[in-house]
Amino acid sequence: MKTEDVLDIFRSCGAILEGHFILTSGRRSPVFLQKARVFMHADKTEMLCRALAQAIRDAGLGEIDYVVGPAVGGIIPAYETARHLGVPAIWVERENGIFKLRRFEIEKGARVVIVEDIVTTGLSIREAVDAMRDLGAEVLAAACLVDRSAGKADVGVPLVALAEYEVPSYEPDKLPPELAAIPPVKPGSRNL
Repeated sequence: MKTEDVLDIFRSCGAILEGHFILTSGRRSPVFLQKARVFMHADKTEMLCRALAQAIRDAGLGEIDYVVGPAVGGIIPAYETARHLGVPAIWVERENGIFKLRRFEIEKGARVVIVEDIVTTGLSIREAVDAMRDLGAEVLAAACLVDRSAGKADVGVPLVALAEYEVPSYEPDKLPPELAAIPPVKPGSRNL
């Protein structure tokens, strides 16, 4: 699956929004990828995650024990990608602002891949990597449906992206005038 195929799926679901958005990272953007509008369609989610699972296989990472999703946004793609890889899906969630593996146990040395929905700065993945390493896991790589940074985000491990779609994002105090003129909305899930 190519970037344009992924974006066509997002477009068909009305998931590419335009306006003034506060991203999960805190940065601002004129474009927001509302993956929830894609995830409400099981057939489209299955198609994307099947392709992501194949991209992970093609990356030659070897045996994978678990796919780990950062909550909330990564749970659905992690689950569906894990299903196609034939491994269990687990997730980290925030406890006092820090990702923890709260509902599951893993063995030391478990080989994991972090699966996220959208990457902008890579912060959620880096935090998930830290949480898994703190438990003694070997983090082989991370993977995402869309890399908004087009390969510029440092996630701390190799990143497998199904699509790269560079969208401008800005620090809140460095907005272009046309974006500053629009009231911002915050559709992300960082505080959940």
